[in-house]
Amino acid sequence: METAKTTTDESDVGIFCYISQLPGFRGILKQRYSDFIVNEVDNDGNVVHLTSLEVPPEIAETVDGGEKNVSNQIGKSYASEIESFRSLAGDSDALRLEAFLTQVTTESEDSTSISPILLSPSSDKANRTAMHNFFKENFKFLVTDTVDGPDASSKCIRVRLNSGGHNNGGRNSKKRRDRSDKPFDSRGSSHWPERLGKFLRFHLYKENKDTQEAIGLIGKMLGIQPRSFGFAGTKDKRSVSTQRVTVFKQHASRVAALNERLIGIKVGDFCHVKEGLLLGQLLGNRFTVTLRGVIADSEDTIKGSADSLGRHGFINYFGLQRFGSGSVPTHLIGAALLRGEWKSAASMILDPREGERDVVRKAREYYKESDDIEGTLRQLPRHLIAERAILQCLKKCPGNYLQALKAIPRTLRMMYVHSYQSYLWNHAASARVQKYGTHQVVVGDLVYCKRDDTARETSGVNLECEDLSYDEVDDCSNLDETPGTYVPEWKSTLVKAVTAEDISTGNYTIDDVILPMPG
Repeated sequence: METAKTTTDESDVGIFCYISQLPGFRGILKQRYSDFIVNEVDNDGNVVHLTSLEVPPEIAETVDGGEKNVSNQIGKSYASEIESFRSLAGDSDALRLEAFLTQVTTESEDSTSISPILLSPSSDKANRTAMHNFFKENFKFLVTDTVDGPDASSKCIRVRLNSGGHNNGGRNSKKRRDRSDKPFDSRGSSHWPERLGKFLRFHLYKENKDTQEAIGLIGKMLGIQPRSFGFAGTKDKRSVSTQRVTVFKQHASRVAALNERLIGIKVGDFCHVKEGLLLGQLLGNRFTVTLRGVIADSEDTIKGSADSLGRHGFINYFGLQRFGSGSVPTHLIGAALLRGEWKSAASMILDPREGERDVVRKAREYYKESDDIEGTLRQLPRHLIAERAILQCLKKCPGNYLQALKAIPRTLRMMYVHSYQSYLWNHAASARVQKYGTHQVVVGDLVYCKRDDTARETSGVNLECEDLSYDEVDDCSNLDETPGTYVPEWKSTLVKAVTAEDISTGNYTIDDVILPMPG
């Protein structure tokens, strides 16, 4: 069986040029994941570290007050509300609700034992909307959503105890099975305290896990979808990394409690903010790198290379990590997406590839030979988020590869396209250096305008970010995750083409030269 090329070299992704003419040296990068330490740098220049696992007292007090109000609501009598509900839904559903409320009242200390209830099937959307609104107005501690009914024309309303606000219910495995593995769009408490920002921001520390895998695991434990989270950038899997993450309407105490169960992941430094994080909302990352097994013709070569790096810098290429660690480079998948070749893109994500563990290789080969989605999902490890998302949607929408690709979390899906953009940028950077070298600015080079520059600017950076809605989603085609890319304020500076006058005045140097990202 044919498999893809095992490794990607620099030349495969457009890296052809180097500033230093020294012979250089070789070494092993990331022999241990602890050899690569990444700390995010926020927009204010602060290096992100995990400093505390505790919930700040001011946050804990606000949450305690909110949960007392919920407990008071659960303890009261709802006889009049049940009668009003009877006129809206009928006797049988009123009896179901009454029994459910009795169970909530008597077992409120152990909400994990309370299973959701399904109300009678209905094809009347207006009536279902009225019932949803009734629950929102009268039962703040309950959550409703809509699931498929017994036939194509009907739907059922599902009622459960709000996992966001009372005893953390609704996140155990039995309830997930009760929901037939359908993602429940529980993004937080409906009775959120007014003085708290709607997003909980925390620092995520992880070892040897990529960002999507870590967030997916936290979301699974909380019983919420990955789309509830926001982050400024993905960090390397084979590393020890610390970054900021936001999650919509979750209490810090609930997230902090996960530290006892998480392995290789810690969360802390909690605070509430008004806005969630978007991709690109960072100045960069600070790296602490250890090289092992260094091979050089002399120690002087190592010292000379390090000195050259410090004095002259380097061409700021997108490195190999941008193109994935697997044998199928992510930029090839991005190119297929841009060409609209949905089936080809899905196949590249799913097909067998070299260099993977036996359990993954066998699962990929099994699907390639059998097209058995159920059997493949049973074999495929859960950390393969993109592969599992595609297969789960193909199971519901056979042959619809576009919808299957949309089921991949948006931040991960966009990485394929970003990878192809990076591939094109690398080639453009190499072409510029090959033609004009790295010693001087030439007419036509692009630079950011300096404040004292009165020359005509050629363009400005303008990006309209998508509007993020936290409304409910029901099908796999709408599982878009985090909104679009953020443009830092310093990147909104106007750009100009260098003129002969600029060169004669020495206003710009090679360090000022930039290249636009295609797309």
